[in-house]
Amino acid sequence: MFMKSGRVRATFSSFQKYLKIDPLKEENVINVLFIGDIVGSVGRKALKDTLPSLKAKYNPHIIIVNGENAASGRGITESIAKDFFEWGVHGITMGNHTWDNKEIFDFIDDEPRMVRPANFPPGTPGRGAAIIKANGKELAIVNLQGRTFLPAIDCPFRKSDEIIDQLRKKHKCILVDFHAEATSEKIAMGWHLDGRASIVVGTHTHVQSNDDTILPGGTAYLTDAGMVGPKDGILGMEREDVLRKFKTQLPVRFQVDKGKWQFHGLFVQLDESTGKAKKMEKIRLLEDDWIMS
Repeated sequence: MFMKSGRVRATFSSFQKYLKIDPLKEENVINVLFIGDIVGSVGRKALKDTLPSLKAKYNPHIIIVNGENAASGRGITESIAKDFFEWGVHGITMGNHTWDNKEIFDFIDDEPRMVRPANFPPGTPGRGAAIIKANGKELAIVNLQGRTFLPAIDCPFRKSDEIIDQLRKKHKCILVDFHAEATSEKIAMGWHLDGRASIVVGTHTHVQSNDDTILPGGTAYLTDAGMVGPKDGILGMEREDVLRKFKTQLPVRFQVDKGKWQFHGLFVQLDESTGKAKKMEKIRLLEDDWIMS
């Protein structure tokens, strides 16, 4: 854990050289880095700035990000997805903003490394699960969306049974990004998939939760990974826009905030032979500050 002294400060860039630790050299493990919702240009900058140091520290075999807010907070474009892959990302999950940027219809069917919620209705473009192969390792990724306080779609619990049971015939290491609003629904999914999925991590609320745990069946669980984006906005959006909405209840189109970034994610080391989590660590980075976890 990196702590911040009350009398000593260091910028993130000057602290990078102290980040590197001995790589995890254990055999038969998969090191997975999951990064929360990337919000707008500030979030994209944070991802690009921090990935080299995160790779040095955690030695991840596979890196997954949630990209549903990457294009001005609403969806993702093909060029942004290509940037992520060029920077070292191996897979992208989505959520309720999947279709906000219409460009996605032009490429989602042709991009096997991107998944949208699997419980979207039948006939929806794209895929809900994928097998990510990188650095000699394989990780199945599944995207699901909750139904509490979100649009009514197919049941994520029944859909998870259908997909996970099929994946487990060939794959032991499985990550589930459950994009949901209610903590109760996310916690329920964690218990529902304990021992069947290797990692169940929530996204959507943009606030990292403090309940990281390895469940009895070996599933690494975190209610919400948090976001990567503006530090001083409200969930990444400009404060005044959000406050106006709360105070007047009038329609307001939110804009992504500018300024310094915050970065949240999750590192999990999996036993490749069993699919069970061996260790996990939340990640929190603040621009021009120390790193805390």
